[in-house]
Amino acid sequence: MRQKAIGGYFSLELPYNENGEYHRDAIRLNSGRYCLEYVLRVKKYTKVYLPYYMCDAVLQPINKLGLDYQFYHIDKYFHIAEVLHPKKDEVILYCNYFGLMDEYVKIVTDRYAPNIIIDNTQAFFSRPLPEIDTFYTCRKFFGVADGAYLYTNKEADFDIPQDYSSSRMLFLLDRLDKSAEEAFSDYHKSEDTLDHDEIKKMSKITQFIMSSICYKSVADRRISNYIYLHDNLSSSNTLSVDLERKNVPMVYPFLSEDINLRKKLIDNKVYVASYWPNVQSWCNAESLENTLSQLLLPLPIDQRYSIDEMNFIVSVLKEFI
Repeated sequence: MRQKAIGGYFSLELPYNENGEYHRDAIRLNSGRYCLEYVLRVKKYTKVYLPYYMCDAVLQPINKLGLDYQFYHIDKYFHIAEVLHPKKDEVILYCNYFGLMDEYVKIVTDRYAPNIIIDNTQAFFSRPLPEIDTFYTCRKFFGVADGAYLYTNKEADFDIPQDYSSSRMLFLLDRLDKSAEEAFSDYHKSEDTLDHDEIKKMSKITQFIMSSICYKSVADRRISNYIYLHDNLSSSNTLSVDLERKNVPMVYPFLSEDINLRKKLIDNKVYVASYWPNVQSWCNAESLENTLSQLLLPLPIDQRYSIDEMNFIVSVLKEFI
């Protein structure tokens, strides 16, 4: 074993967390899409059923492996809206939307196991169910340039190289040193690199960062921010998004018929993503998924923010709703 250097210059220093990573027993990979590729390869599936309402990044491993796929619809509760009949070598991919669907995940896995994969990229704090292939991403919840966790009962029969993320971390530093706006182009460069990568092991930098986080304080802040937005906005929200016990959400999903609300938030420097533009080319204009793609606002509720920022979001929205 190579001797670790003692002394000399310092590296990045972060708080020590004696409990380590939240998903410390999982397989550590570089991105959620590569977790999906890993499972599809080792389980040798030939077809994937996936929701219309999903990021097109999931098609990357499916197309790469030359697999057949079929879309399915969801209903207004984000449940699967049709009866699926996967064969032995086929699998259903279901997304735990916004980290709010833990109870339904139990129902849908009981119905379709073992032919189901749970996408928990929006549900970092939701524990995997026994013997159910489940994957997570770090980048949607924390300031890292790569990182994902995978639970599966089958080991890879192929080599997985090590990822190195130091060259892709400039956007994380510049957001602190400069501004979110000035770091945005480097953020996209980092994302583009992952788009054209392969299955790799999580970088050591990301594992180090993920080992330093106080996960309880992160979860508590997300829950309290979510509750504050829900208490103040639920009467204007056309989605039913009550927080189930023990859920730790990624965002507060707010749905309004006002298509201009997104721009009004962004004009006030409240940056909300679009989930997901590709859906509009997959679905007809009258579909629920198309409506969600155009009108749903995933409001930020993460650990960077307090009730002060939540109150600002509420005040901006209440000018227009």
